Amino acid sequence: MNHKRVGRLMREHRIVGVHLRRRHRTTIADPGAPRVADLLGRDFTAAAPNQKYVGDITYLPVTGGRPLYLATVIDLCSRRLAGFAIAEHMRTELVLEALDDAERTRGSLAGAIFHADHGSQYTSNAFAAACARAGVRRSMAAIGSSADNAAAEAFNATFKRETLQGASAWPNAHQARLDAFAWLTRYNTRRRHSRLGQRSPLAFEMALHRSSTTLAQAA
Repeated sequence: MNHKRVGRLMREHRIVGVHLRRRHRTTIADPGAPRVADLLGRDFTAAAPNQKYVGDITYLPVTGGRPLYLATVIDLCSRRLAGFAIAEHMRTELVLEALDDAERTRGSLAGAIFHADHGSQYTSNAFAAACARAGVRRSMAAIGSSADNAAAEAFNATFKRETLQGASAWPNAHQARLDAFAWLTRYNTRRRHSRLGQRSPLAFEMALHRSSTTLAQAA
């Protein structure tokens, strides 16, 4: 069947083609950046908090305006959002702010692994220097493999599903920020996770702390 006949039949039957929205790219690799080893190997678990983190950038669509961007630092033991940053850009400063926020939350990140994709923000000299100052070991997924950073991808998907609730975008940047801050705060303090025994990340960490304290006293 030729294209003209298809078009005529579609008009006769009032059939309209669906145009899929173009995916907003947040991972733009720098082909000249030095390679960093994958230290996780898709093992998104950790024996204790502040050992392994994953991070990513996701965009927050805004109706009729520029999108916002959210950078995250997520603990793989408790799934706690240790650090984040929101901005109208996705320059390297965005991921630096998220890392700084995580360092303030933990007091120190020395010895921890931070795993991300090959986005130019994470392969930049500035981010490498920030990790070195913090004592963080960098780890990176294979280029083009979302499965290698599945924990961060899953967090982003949950965040958008529960904040947008089926909408395609926020009505404005102010509302996007309000919803994001509210959800991110609730995520750490009240949102229960099946893999954490139906506890929130903070409740899970508090239980681990009490358990380790009890064992130390018993010893």
